[in-house]
Amino acid sequence: MKESILDVLLYLFEHYFTEDADPVRDRDSLQNGLIQAGFSPAEINKAFDWLDALAEQRPTAGAARADGPTRVYHGPELEKLDVDCRGFLLFLEQHGILDADQRELVLDRAMALDQDELDLDDLKWVVLMVLFNQPGSEAAYAWMETQMFADEPEPVH
Repeated sequence: MKESILDVLLYLFEHYFTEDADPVRDRDSLQNGLIQAGFSPAEINKAFDWLDALAEQRPTAGAARADGPTRVYHGPELEKLDVDCRGFLLFLEQHGILDADQRELVLDRAMALDQDELDLDDLKWVVLMVLFNQPGSEAAYAWMETQMFADEPEPVH
């Protein structure tokens, strides 16, 4: 099975990081559960490093900017994120789901994944995980979750 950091993160998110999951889990018990689920220790450690970096980048209260600068993508970002992904990020920012700082955090975490390219579904999961980790983003998280699991998501254009 080809596994990636994103596979481990999605498994963690779906099985442990929901409101129904037991929040009193330590890293060792999570790692044991992931190993039992068939993930390699190397990928598990990379996923934990990814989550640690996400936690370290939480914005301080009141630091969000409502109208940040226009984002210009370059080099590796253009290679990893296709036009649909970049357009979706712009859509989220224009509709107040992400602010400029959160957009940059999403980009940072997307670029940290061990994949050459991300499709729109993968990017949506990254957005959902970032919003889940952001204090005060409950409404944006709920909207994003609804969009991901709705039969017909709202059009991006």
